[in-house]
Amino acid sequence: MGFRTISSEFADAAQPEYPGAVTVMLFCEHLKNERRLSRYTIRNYEEALRDFSLWAKSMFGFGGDFARLTRRQLRDFIIERQRGNAALSRRTLHNRVSALRTFFRWLRRRKELENSPLTGIVLPKLSKSLPKFLTEKQTGELLAMPRQAFEDGLISEAQYLRDSAALEVLYGGGLRISELCGLTLGAVDFAAGTLRVLGKGGKTRVVPVGEVALEALEKLRVFLGETSRNAPLFHGNAGKPLSPGTLQKWLKKYLALAGLPMDITPHKLRHSCATHMLDHEADLRTVQEQLGHANLSTTQIYTHVTLARLKSAYKKAHPRA
Repeated sequence: MGFRTISSEFADAAQPEYPGAVTVMLFCEHLKNERRLSRYTIRNYEEALRDFSLWAKSMFGFGGDFARLTRRQLRDFIIERQRGNAALSRRTLHNRVSALRTFFRWLRRRKELENSPLTGIVLPKLSKSLPKFLTEKQTGELLAMPRQAFEDGLISEAQYLRDSAALEVLYGGGLRISELCGLTLGAVDFAAGTLRVLGKGGKTRVVPVGEVALEALEKLRVFLGETSRNAPLFHGNAGKPLSPGTLQKWLKKYLALAGLPMDITPHKLRHSCATHMLDHEADLRTVQEQLGHANLSTTQIYTHVTLARLKSAYKKAHPRA
């Protein structure tokens, strides 16, 4: 795959070139072909590296030779990205620096870099905020919105069936947005009530999704009359596979119709799935498998959510709280 081809897939087509872009695009090839990361993850990596390269060019005339970077320059980048009106959040900053660390490790394995210029640099600590989620009542209200919008004449039947099935699968399966958008008809086992999901790092897992989600998927399949197992399960504009951006736009529409908080994202439906499973006495290992977490420690954050809710309920209800 050549530079222009990769660029059109992962970079801004209007301005694909910046210092070191060719090396970055080779790195993107590595992420795609060897690490098998999703195109959305690769896009984020490329965006982080492009941001750094353009900043470095403006600050000290960086020409694309990553081997000449110094720790002081990387430290200055991190400091600058925390200042001014365009300052990055700490989470975004950590993600950007994580992309740089991965890139520098790749360069070292290729013998193009002796030492990482990020060695010894300490980032500001992240606040330990708990995942946001919908209550079971709120979730039910949101999932009812596509049908309500159809009955009110706001959307077509095709949109209603697609959106209803997508939301049910996001919540019922605890899927990441990229996993949902990548589903094909062949990924659904209607007899077993499961989905075969392609997750992070190209890892496949099989997850149950529940009768309500399966019924919504069956209605969508019958309506579309689709038979090809390789056909996208969800379609966006002009018949193309559903994109995360499209899904996020119509999710906002349903949140507004339901009168729910507008900061709810598709990923928070995944948080809701995990939280509600634990509320109903699922064990951590089960939730870990459902969500496709590589480490149990990632899943344990949800125990803090349920414990926080328990403490809150206790303070309100117990006479000696």
